[in-house]
Amino acid sequence: MEIRVLRYFLTVVREESITRAADVLHITQPTLSRQLAQMEDEMGVKLFDRGTRKIVLTNEGLLLRRRAEEILELVDKTEKELTEQDEMVEGTVSIGCGDLAAVQMLPELFRSFHERYPSVSFDLYTATADHVKDRMDRGLTDMGLLLEPVNIEKYDFIRMDQREQWVAVMHPDSPLAKLDRITPQDLKDLPLILPKRINVQSEVANWFGADLSQLNILFTSNLPSNSSIMVYNKLAYSIIIKGSISFWDSQKITYRPLYPELTATSVLAWKRKQPFGLAAAKFIQYAKDCLLAEHENTD
Repeated sequence: MEIRVLRYFLTVVREESITRAADVLHITQPTLSRQLAQMEDEMGVKLFDRGTRKIVLTNEGLLLRRRAEEILELVDKTEKELTEQDEMVEGTVSIGCGDLAAVQMLPELFRSFHERYPSVSFDLYTATADHVKDRMDRGLTDMGLLLEPVNIEKYDFIRMDQREQWVAVMHPDSPLAKLDRITPQDLKDLPLILPKRINVQSEVANWFGADLSQLNILFTSNLPSNSSIMVYNKLAYSIIIKGSISFWDSQKITYRPLYPELTATSVLAWKRKQPFGLAAAKFIQYAKDCLLAEHENTD
């Protein structure tokens, strides 16, 4: 006996007509009649006397109406309680991330999750992957959007589809701003700003085809916003992930893609076997469901 068919049955009882009930339920009259006949066959009883102009319940039908009303009242009450429980979820979900292009997938996740759980807020923490990982290990951050290469053997994760592009950042008056793309030869011997992370520096050095010791590194910087101030003052050229640079003022800072192209991937990760608060646990599951569904749709 299905809940849906019980609702059909009570609608017929209320309307005293299969035809009118079918209109209310937005199904065809033959479909409704077949569902009711199947229910009678399954229970082995006759529920209606069909010899009159309007539906008349048999004794068995009267009993089923009473029980169906009790069952559906309990079902509706349970559904309401579950919904209210969701609405009672509150707390803060902490997410650490670098200045990455993949951050652009977060707003829609936040928006739709907040609509479902309006009492949940978010704490965004911007830092390098190593720093975010340290905070995750200490239980200060729930999830991290991390630029690879990064050691994630202790984490569960989803790898983002969006590729992260490396670019050279410069003052708009720089001679290199006249180029469409930047090669290692273009930057040879020029003062550079590289990311602070050692394994990321190695990726950039490999692109140059040189050891780090051979590069003219004037600064290292953990965030692109810091290095952009040095670039604006014409102290050096910065090699960074494109990330949010497209939102910057192009009259003050500009960039060109590296050639040969240098790209990276990022992962949304969370500590394996880590106890999370209710809000964070629900957001992690929600993010997994949404992002994995997107992966399946694009495959």
